[in-house]
Amino acid sequence: MTKSTLKSSDPELYDILINEVKREDSTLELIASENFVSYPILEMAGGIMTNKYAEGYPGNRYYGGCEFVDEAENLAKERANKLFGVEYSNVQPHSGSQANMAVLMTYLNPGDVILGLDLAHGGHLTHGSKVNFSGKLYNSVFYQVDKNTGLVNFDEVIKLARKYKPKLIICGGSAYPRFIEFESFKEVANDVGAFLMADIAHPSGLVAAGIHPSPVPFCDVITTTTHKTLRGPRGGMIMMGKDNLNPWNIIAPKSGRVKNISEILDNSVMPGVQGGPLMHIIAAKAVAFGEALKPEFKLYAKQIVDNAKIMAEEFISKEYQLISGGTDTHVILIDLTNKKITGKAAEKSLEIAGITVNKNMVPYDEKSPFITSGIRIGTPAVTTRGMQGEDMK
Repeated sequence: MTKSTLKSSDPELYDILINEVKREDSTLELIASENFVSYPILEMAGGIMTNKYAEGYPGNRYYGGCEFVDEAENLAKERANKLFGVEYSNVQPHSGSQANMAVLMTYLNPGDVILGLDLAHGGHLTHGSKVNFSGKLYNSVFYQVDKNTGLVNFDEVIKLARKYKPKLIICGGSAYPRFIEFESFKEVANDVGAFLMADIAHPSGLVAAGIHPSPVPFCDVITTTTHKTLRGPRGGMIMMGKDNLNPWNIIAPKSGRVKNISEILDNSVMPGVQGGPLMHIIAAKAVAFGEALKPEFKLYAKQIVDNAKIMAEEFISKEYQLISGGTDTHVILIDLTNKKITGKAAEKSLEIAGITVNKNMVPYDEKSPFITSGIRIGTPAVTTRGMQGEDMK
């Protein structure tokens, strides 16, 4: 194959790429789930490991020639374990949704009950939404936030748990601006004998930096994406603080021993949900975890939250209604009802002004998900660009 550049071989796509570069350079990115990766991450994600097919796991692949991608995957796992203080990690999920699917396949049978945060109250599609696999394969029950405080209503959580006896409780979400109260969720899970899963896709970078409480002491299993506040490539990951023998008495067929939960999770990812892993992305995850282990990442994570708090205070001073009255994280959720504007209209107007946000439903929203009464704002990307203090006003 001859060496050529994208510009010379496919000018149409090159122009699209350049336009995206210009868009990112000339706008303020305030979408809470987006960030800007480093050049080393871009280099690895766009590198030659995209050529390698590697079904299976390090040391146990279905293909030859995997010695170097094995090293990359092992390094990613070692760094992830150190970063989050866990015994087990699986870095192969292509996305957070696929990580969640693998966990649900491990801990549940079709028809089992899930208790998760209502999508309209800050949850995620994969936590039991009826339009998602999680709501089609499993019976979903949803807890909500308190109408006055905007915080998870644990009185409701315990009542629902005792009534419906979920096999799995999911904590975390995609638009919850406060700390996730892992210990309180663990108390509920213990009360009804449920497994507890934490989805920390949004605050994972803050967790890694010690800015947000860790789920590790309280949750049976943890999922996350590797972008957002973690500032890595697009992807997913599964973790456990400690690995144990599986409670379902699943036996290894050849040896007759009881399998560890980690083995079942691995099998749920591959071949359960995926085939060949994206080795170039796994290697890029390793780069991101290495960056997050450096002292400067803690300063970055703290600045993310400081910036969000400054923005929140500024919005409040201008009489905007913030869900929960502020933020503990990178997320600000604004109810625009009192401003007589929809989330959709605000998103479009801000984009014209060079500011990118996303329309978002707010708790007890009477508008559709395509219109919404609110917007979601986040500070990871602008913090990466060096903004702080007065910049946030």
